[in-house]
Amino acid sequence: MRYCTVALLLSLIGHPLAAQVPTEIVSSGAQAYSLRPGDLVRITVWGREDFSGQFQVDENGHILYPVVGEIDTANRTVRELREEIRGGLAQIFNQPFVTITPLFRVAVLGHVRRPGLMTIDPTLTVLDVVALAGGPDEVGNLNGIKLFRGGEELNLRFQRDEIGVQTLQDVGIRSGDQIMVSRRFLTARDGLLILQILQVGLTVALLIGTF
Repeated sequence: MRYCTVALLLSLIGHPLAAQVPTEIVSSGAQAYSLRPGDLVRITVWGREDFSGQFQVDENGHILYPVVGEIDTANRTVRELREEIRGGLAQIFNQPFVTITPLFRVAVLGHVRRPGLMTIDPTLTVLDVVALAGGPDEVGNLNGIKLFRGGEELNLRFQRDEIGVQTLQDVGIRSGDQIMVSRRFLTARDGLLILQILQVGLTVALLIGTF
């Protein structure tokens, strides 16, 4: 037992950085994503909060970052952007650890419990985004989700088995889009109302027949 304890201590002493530097966990899909105007990027430099934060891609496809300056993101992946920022920061401190997460800004509207503008990770699914908006309300139809861009409906139809698998990036959603959850054609409340109307109509017909 004593030898096991000593071996464990020696292994920890021999790898001090393993306990200090975090492991980078970023999806490969997000790292391969090419940024668009209107997107946000969350840049995190481990141990340096003054170089961390959210930065918006402007209408020209640029972001302004400390030390590095203006960076052109056109036709460049998130991985390539991370390498450029790491190279710039390496000029002022040793081995900077940088993670970058792209973010979309989309509106979730219609029959959800908390409609509004949201900043979200493009690796989420459409169903995840609806859940973040509180989920569908009592008449919301998850099989009737529509996508609008610039006031026009895009020719996309989501099936329930697809919206829980395909990511926003997979279906082509981007910043500025609107996800609309439509109303179910017939709800239980509607059915009850129709039944009540039929009952009233039947009662009136019976009363008229008695005269």
